[in-house]
Amino acid sequence: MKSNPWIYALLAATALAGCHHQQPAAAALQAKAAGSALVVSSGDRQTGVIGSQLPQPLVLQVNDSQGNAVTGAKVAISGPAGVVFDSTQVLTDDNGLATFKVQLGGSSGRYELTATSQDAQGKPFTLSVVELAVGYPQEVGREVNDKYCSRCHNPDSSAEQVSNYDNLAVKPHAFTSGDVYNKFSDVDLTNIITHGGPSLNRSALMPPYGNTLSKSEIKAVISYIRLVSDPPYVAPGVAYDKR
Repeated sequence: MKSNPWIYALLAATALAGCHHQQPAAAALQAKAAGSALVVSSGDRQTGVIGSQLPQPLVLQVNDSQGNAVTGAKVAISGPAGVVFDSTQVLTDDNGLATFKVQLGGSSGRYELTATSQDAQGKPFTLSVVELAVGYPQEVGREVNDKYCSRCHNPDSSAEQVSNYDNLAVKPHAFTSGDVYNKFSDVDLTNIITHGGPSLNRSALMPPYGNTLSKSEIKAVISYIRLVSDPPYVAPGVAYDKR
């Protein structure tokens, strides 16, 4: 697996991110209209390399109480430290859309962004959106997923890869299925990837990859699964002896 180009890209992106410790405060925009709800049009739950700009902009729509798009509504956006936006506030366009370019921070994990607008009475309403940042281990895991896993675990076919999901008698769970994967320990996932489904009394349609993937690649896949799981994975705490 070729990692050097990724490392150089990561270093460049991290250096670029380091030049944006603070964003200058933008002059306040004046709303020309007001809505009552924010909805995602596109660009949520994207995955990007730490310190890089997400592949697609985040596009939100402001609607009124009847669900009609509102033009000229003000939308502000904020996020955790390290996240950079091309603009922190915009007015919705003729289609009621507010568009933001998002550059991720320098740490891997989930980034929760918060968009805010106001109704006609000046009362704010908000919407939270999650984006995912991968560090080197998660990026390796994503590459392994794209090469070996997604052909079965992703039910959607694409021009680059035809899914085998519909041909399987036992349907695999998508890696985003946190309600399933969060119940497994890292050791469990290591065993099932290494030795196949029967190692945990699961379907034999899950083949063993112990002779295909290295231990570090298997660990990277698990790291990627933990990142994309929804609901988020929470690592078990340390158990202390109460005697």
